[in-house]
Amino acid sequence: MKKKIKEIIDVSNEIYNKGLVSGKAGNISARFKSETGDFIAITPTLKSLSDLKEEDIVLVDFDGNSLTKGKPSSEVNMHLEIYKKRDDVKGIVHTHSPYATGFAFSSKKIKRYEGFGEIKKPYLSSIEYEKPGTDELAKKASEGIADEDVLILKNHGVICVSDSLKEAKLLAIFVEETAKTQFVTYMLNSVEDNI
Repeated sequence: MKKKIKEIIDVSNEIYNKGLVSGKAGNISARFKSETGDFIAITPTLKSLSDLKEEDIVLVDFDGNSLTKGKPSSEVNMHLEIYKKRDDVKGIVHTHSPYATGFAFSSKKIKRYEGFGEIKKPYLSSIEYEKPGTDELAKKASEGIADEDVLILKNHGVICVSDSLKEAKLLAIFVEETAKTQFVTYMLNSVEDNI
């Protein structure tokens, strides 16, 4: 388990350093299987992902009870609902990355590029805004990502899921780079070429 908790800390540092989260935003979790049932390790609330320590990571059972000291992310219910609906998901990364979140606050959609499997839909899926930390958001997010690996939360941010935390992190980085490329493309295409 120490290895997994170290991975959560390393991923937190990496996505902070890459600018996918800032301040005290964003959250990360990983699922653990045990003889007494599944539980998750999740980043804490109101603490920057830039400098987490092992004791900051909170263990939570699938009923939402904290198994260790500390207060889990305010989005803990969203993570739990996704894990309950998706037995294949072992890691979740929730970011407020600037370009992808910019799309989330606009009427534009992010095109799905190759890089993470077969393109079955032309755009990344999204759900309408629900207040962060609410049961409504947890329910809608878990339904919206039922057969997806990425979900755009309108006026909020991005959720990436995978069968490992490392893959969820790589997907979050890929989504932000995709959004950045599309933003630059929109800007270039909106300017007349006077040459």
